Amino acid sequence: MKIISFNANGIRSAATKGFYDWLAQQDADVLCLQETKAQRDQLDDTQFHPDGYHNFFRDASTKKGYSGVAIYSKKKPDEIRTGLGWDEFDEEGRYIEARFGNLSVVSLYLPSGSSKEERQQFKFKVMDWITPIYREWLSNGRDYVICGDWNIAHTPKDIKNAKSNEKNSGYLPEERAWLSELFEQHGWVDSYRHLKPEGQDYTWWSQRGAARAKNVGWRIDYQVVSPGLKNRLKHCAIFPEPRFSDHAPYLVEYL
Repeated sequence: MKIISFNANGIRSAATKGFYDWLAQQDADVLCLQETKAQRDQLDDTQFHPDGYHNFFRDASTKKGYSGVAIYSKKKPDEIRTGLGWDEFDEEGRYIEARFGNLSVVSLYLPSGSSKEERQQFKFKVMDWITPIYREWLSNGRDYVICGDWNIAHTPKDIKNAKSNEKNSGYLPEERAWLSELFEQHGWVDSYRHLKPEGQDYTWWSQRGAARAKNVGWRIDYQVVSPGLKNRLKHCAIFPEPRFSDHAPYLVEYL
């Protein structure tokens, strides 16, 4: 089974850069998109509905052209869920879950706090609120793959300039400690770090300066899996080229 996670930073923009042609070559079973930046009625063109895939969208209802998540799957899901029960989060279009038997694949877009302090406080609020949800998912007997842009780089290996970013959103001590708790205490597994313990690859680069050309990046896109899937992790790859977005697609192959 192959699953791809990708923050498109506008799926219509990514499409013009050839994303769907690239997807057709990957033979992915599931694609999880974040930041589609489109309403469902803006995606009627056939390019957004590639042959062989069922597709499901959760748009932002608070602001058009903002956020938004989607799941494409070869197999038709048994169920699709698009809300976690908190309108302030759900209405920004940040969560969609596809259920296949005992497996849940989630496309998740956690908030960024880089634009202003108000959004950083919302990010902290989301982190506190979603923690017990993650705990419940671990105890309900299902297997989970949580794909998405988590907007946090976990360790110095996950960011080019760790020291100079310690006071910046996405690498704050509180954010990194939260991830450490999820991974080390709760038992969630960072698929990339499990497969590449010493890896220093990135999934996002600032569009300022020549960050991408110099590979001054951050690894903030994840496939986080529940403990029962740990031994099924086979291979992973990040695709910085070709460029469809300021993020790179992240693929994981499961046994």
